[in-house]
Amino acid sequence: MYERKLRAWLEAGLVDEPTAARIRAWEAQHSRPLALWAVIGIAALAIGLGVVLVVAANWDDIPGQVRLAVHLALIALTAGYLWRSGDDLAQRQPWGLEALLFVLGMLGMTFLAHVGQVYQTTSPLWQPLALWLVLFGPLLLLRGQSWLAALLLFVVSVYAAWDYADPLRGVIWGRRAGPGPLAVTVVTALPLLYAPFAAWWRTRSERTAFWLRLEQLGFAYGVGATSLIVLGSGGDSFDNDSNGMLTFSMLALRAVFAVAAGAAIAAARPGKSGQATGGILALCAALLVICHPLSGNSVLAALLFMALWAGIAGASLHAGWRGVFQTAVALIAMRLIVLSFELDDNLLTSGAGLIFSGLLILGIAWGAMRIARTFAPPKETA
Repeated sequence: MYERKLRAWLEAGLVDEPTAARIRAWEAQHSRPLALWAVIGIAALAIGLGVVLVVAANWDDIPGQVRLAVHLALIALTAGYLWRSGDDLAQRQPWGLEALLFVLGMLGMTFLAHVGQVYQTTSPLWQPLALWLVLFGPLLLLRGQSWLAALLLFVVSVYAAWDYADPLRGVIWGRRAGPGPLAVTVVTALPLLYAPFAAWWRTRSERTAFWLRLEQLGFAYGVGATSLIVLGSGGDSFDNDSNGMLTFSMLALRAVFAVAAGAAIAAARPGKSGQATGGILALCAALLVICHPLSGNSVLAALLFMALWAGIAGASLHAGWRGVFQTAVALIAMRLIVLSFELDDNLLTSGAGLIFSGLLILGIAWGAMRIARTFAPPKETA
């Protein structure tokens, strides 16, 4: 692959023969036997699947306490190796440590499910997930190296929060007991707080990749939730039911979380990036409050959505986030296309309508590409 690139670069005059020779020498020294590693991986996968099948075939014949003891021993051995060799592994093979953390986390999660299966216990899913967060969350925070550990921690947190919120509709309408709506709002907003927490640690830890990914996940959660709420406000008016004030209180409480998280991030990272993140979350808070009185109008909801992502695009220009800017432009273009169909329900009922819609889509896509290429911040280099 690199030899073909080198020949193309030589023909284009981008590199000379001595430079190409040095590149070939470096590639030869650092090349990896991918075919050999693929064969080893296939063999390891076959052995692992064989072990799983053997255990599965004899699952009912193995006493539950024996299975739990073996499962717990695997957790103990993995944790012991991590405690003994974790620092050295972090220096030599950070991805090896990351994979080990992921395996340990999954062993812990399956152990909780295993206990429930052996002793025939049942509980809402959020309870074992919350217990897992208490037991294994600190380990991931202390040892996580990159996106894998950050994603595992964040996904479990979000799933636990929203499983806790599942009875919300019945609580609002008084059909069954459960957590109060405002309590549920607080719990489902908690994953956003990963963003300021990680932003604070990014400047105080050597594991910047892990904290960066965790901050990005928390930030994306806040922006994504706001986008969905704004889009949802285009349906039935939030004031049309007897719980209109309750809905406004829930949105206002979520807005408080967004403002607090944005201010904390801006204080933790006072540069352009922190300012942009804080400004976007403040915009999210404002739109959460505004969308309530403006709900019930699809056009206003679309305009609020585009205003949100236009603000994100502007903040991206300030911070130099090329990818985020391009994503914002693409989402605005997509929303414009959808809005055009919403404004004319009969657009696709005739040949002329199909032609017009096709030209409209091409025009919006062309404009979005021109804007993204012309105004996007320069691409960052390693």
